[in-house]
Amino acid sequence: MIYAAILNAPFAHLGVQFDAVGIQRIDFLPTNVALIAHEHPHIQQLARALNVYWQDAHYQPFNDVSVSYRATPHQALVWQKMRDIPVGQTRYYGEVAQQISSSPRAVGQACGANPLPILIPCHRIISKSNMGGFMHSTGDAALGYKQWLLAHECAIKV
Repeated sequence: MIYAAILNAPFAHLGVQFDAVGIQRIDFLPTNVALIAHEHPHIQQLARALNVYWQDAHYQPFNDVSVSYRATPHQALVWQKMRDIPVGQTRYYGEVAQQISSSPRAVGQACGANPLPILIPCHRIISKSNMGGFMHSTGDAALGYKQWLLAHECAIKV
């Protein structure tokens, strides 16, 4: 994947893609991947918002970030429900599914398809029995990112 910018985060690097409308995709990358600066206003807007979030997770500057993504109607509904979850709280896959007359598995699939983690906070959706997955993965790195974000937002204790 080719990234227009690679930004620093406290726990990883973030590969960012954008178009004329806004940010299209954010991927978590290992910290040994070189940072790439970019002066485009969309990237600068995202970088400023992330820096505020890293300092204070309860301040949510992401509504001001221009985004550009495609979603099915179901994904868009799930992603809006994610954005409605207050900082410091989580919801179970089943709770979200019940709210939108869907299934927990379909909610999990929509979470995994989210191209804008952090901006659309899929990390706030968890399983009743464990953390659930993150970015279509249950691997240590992905779950570590999810755990870091939830701890940063004081949604879990580490």
